[in-house]
Amino acid sequence: MEEVLFALWHALFAVLSWQNILAMVFATFCGVVIGALPGLSATIGIAVLIPLTFGMDPMVALGMMAGIYNGSMYGGAIPAVLLRIPGTPSAIVTTFDGFPMSQQGKSGAALRIACISSAIGGMVSAVALMTLAPPLSLVTLAFGPTEYFWVAVFGLASVSVLLGRDPVKGMLSATFGLLVGTLGTDLVTGYERYTFGILELTSGLHIVIVLVGLYAMPRVLIMAEDRIREGVSAAALKFSGAKLGYSAVRRFWKPWTRASIIGIIVGILPGAGGNIAAFISYNETKRASKDPDSFGKGNPEGVAAAECANNADNAAAMIPALTLGVPGNSIAALILGGLLVHGLQPGPALFRENADIVYGFMIQMFITSVLVFIFGGLVASRIFAQALRLPQVMLAPLIVGLMIVGVYSVNNSMFDLYVMMIFGLIGYAMEKLDFPLAPAVLGLILGNMAEINLRLALLIARGDMSVLFTRPISQVIIALTVIVLLYPVYTSWKDRRKGVFARPLED
Repeated sequence: MEEVLFALWHALFAVLSWQNILAMVFATFCGVVIGALPGLSATIGIAVLIPLTFGMDPMVALGMMAGIYNGSMYGGAIPAVLLRIPGTPSAIVTTFDGFPMSQQGKSGAALRIACISSAIGGMVSAVALMTLAPPLSLVTLAFGPTEYFWVAVFGLASVSVLLGRDPVKGMLSATFGLLVGTLGTDLVTGYERYTFGILELTSGLHIVIVLVGLYAMPRVLIMAEDRIREGVSAAALKFSGAKLGYSAVRRFWKPWTRASIIGIIVGILPGAGGNIAAFISYNETKRASKDPDSFGKGNPEGVAAAECANNADNAAAMIPALTLGVPGNSIAALILGGLLVHGLQPGPALFRENADIVYGFMIQMFITSVLVFIFGGLVASRIFAQALRLPQVMLAPLIVGLMIVGVYSVNNSMFDLYVMMIFGLIGYAMEKLDFPLAPAVLGLILGNMAEINLRLALLIARGDMSVLFTRPISQVIIALTVIVLLYPVYTSWKDRRKGVFARPLED
């Protein structure tokens, strides 16, 4: 514990440089604006940001990612409260009571509650990241090639099955990511695979290009397809009832405590996400309330529970990402890609060799949560809400311009732009067919990890397959993987059983 405190103290001085502070302030501001624009989200913001940070110091780049992450999660509450349009998927639950409060003339109070709750959830989550990730990284020191292979399989299975409504589509998406990951040079033998004589494919596909194509381009195409030419009217963005006294804030400590715990637990689970944490927290707060009937009709506790939970998921989702390379949600998967872009490999080596950067990132997650509290006051919310007045037909070409500049700057190659467009069309088709994108990204990231460690394990064991199943840690991970894969079968059986018992008896 003393080593962790020393590492955090040492990293704090690096984080508090003026470059990092400026990056965090700017990124948090941009994150709130991104979250406030319906159709955009933290995933798109970070996907566009990663190539732009290519030549930056890793600490500055991670600070910007942390700012966009935390800022956008609060920003999604602005249209959710004012217009009943969730700015981000996690803000769906915020609409349940936030919009009724707005209809009652309490839009300012609802946004202030959402702001304070988001900041508290983010700060608690960052503390959990600081306290839980270091000891978990020490546990991973006992991992060998066999264990890392099964961790990769578990991560792929978890995200494939738990993200999206159809586990089969999730696994197909992950398989596509694994296939893309095989392009280039085999890292074990040095032979080229699936390059088709194209020189640019020799080193494989750069993860930044794939991320931008899969995540950002489909959203732009959908914006162009919708052709929404009008922004939100000024009359719809009026604020009133913004005063929030200490006595009103004091009533939320129980929902905040409950939501923070739920958000952290859900965040650590791969494939869950802030929207699930918000739903569970909202239901538990409603169940514990003395007046459950008021929920859905403008109860401030519903807004507090939803926003605190979906932000408590933020840093917690990075715990398995930093220690095992298994992200807790799709945004953590993108940040994992950002780490790899800057030459940082998740796992125990990250904590040993790049302690300042990894602990600095933890502190940045905490500081950007505080910045959300500062930026999310009534005046800032008024300003950010005006971003809703920008028509999407104007926003789409701006995003495309940033994507082109960012992707071209990776290798100064037109070939990369063609690859981005191809993956953009693939991502658009996957969105339309309801295939989740996160398993494809994780397949690309974890595919090499699984293949290399499997082959190393078999080389060490001289081809003996039993080495994959006899080590104790491997057996635990295999059991967890089986549970994850059987979960959809259990839920399907449970739903069918309910349907049978729900049928009326025939005469």
